Amino acid sequence: MKLKINWDALGIGASLACAIHCALLPLFLSSLPLFGINIIHNTGFEVGMIVLALCIGTYSLYHGYKKHHHSLLPLSLFFAGFIFLVLKQFFIWFETWLLVPAVILIIIAHLLNYKYCRVHNHAHSDDCEH
Repeated sequence: MKLKINWDALGIGASLACAIHCALLPLFLSSLPLFGINIIHNTGFEVGMIVLALCIGTYSLYHGYKKHHHSLLPLSLFFAGFIFLVLKQFFIWFETWLLVPAVILIIIAHLLNYKYCRVHNHAHSDDCEH
């Protein structure tokens, strides 16, 4: 039995985990700095989450593009969302205003990729190499 990873589901899960971390964690864990624990605005953790989202999203969406649907829309939406995600790190005072469209665009990109992969089911064009 071969284990097959659904990269779109993993990407959506990572995006949702990031959104939960950024939106809900400060509400529930605002007392952690009293104990010397700082994960709310930990730059290393946030950069790690951004790199994780980039790796999973790029692999998932490129695989869907190359092997299934040949549509650039999911990749375009993902990278637009990713730009918002990176900008959020530099423009702290607009963090929420940049995070919301970032998460929405990344999740929509994964949902579209998932939908396109299921609808086209290996739709091959002339430039397809397999």
